[in-house]
Amino acid sequence: MTMKFVRRGILLVVSSPSGAGKTTLAHRLAKNHNLHFSVSYTTRKPRAGERDGTDYHFVSDEEFTRMVQGQQFAEWAVVHGNRYGTSIATVNEAIEKGIDCLFDIDYQGGRQIRQQWPDDSVLCFILPPSLAELERRLRSRGTESPEAIGSRLAMAKKELAHYKHYDFLVVNEEIETAYGELSAVYVSACCARTRNEHRAQMLLNEAFGHDL
Repeated sequence: MTMKFVRRGILLVVSSPSGAGKTTLAHRLAKNHNLHFSVSYTTRKPRAGERDGTDYHFVSDEEFTRMVQGQQFAEWAVVHGNRYGTSIATVNEAIEKGIDCLFDIDYQGGRQIRQQWPDDSVLCFILPPSLAELERRLRSRGTESPEAIGSRLAMAKKELAHYKHYDFLVVNEEIETAYGELSAVYVSACCARTRNEHRAQMLLNEAFGHDL
């Protein structure tokens, strides 16, 4: 008789400086690999086209503070003046059900996810090909003032200094190549020995009739 096994879910964290393309890459990865997108709570206002409960859970400062005080977040951070957080209960439920979750969060959040779930998390940092290209991408959005862009570029330099805390680095110079590399990161995480050795052990137990 074949025993059914449900492996623990993977927590794939994707981070990058603003404008490096992590959100575009992450959404495509989630769609193509049927990953569950972890929907963060945030105090910032919705952007055009964003939907509550799909892109983010948009909450007031007061509600976010209540959730922090209730210790409901696995991680939360202040990014560009707004707060973002990830629900502990939601993540634990996904892990136990074997659901792989994708986190589009900054380095602060990624570090806290790693601390909370060291054996279940895989961290990937998306790098821009250059700071000049990063600035060009930010300006091409046409949605922010020169001051806001300057602030994002200053933050980008700080964020880049944290790349050593990540397991994988992907340079987003060309979107198709970057997507292929990010997809390979996820597939390699799924195939890691530490996530699958129980299957080998089950086969050995079946073959020899006892634990080895």
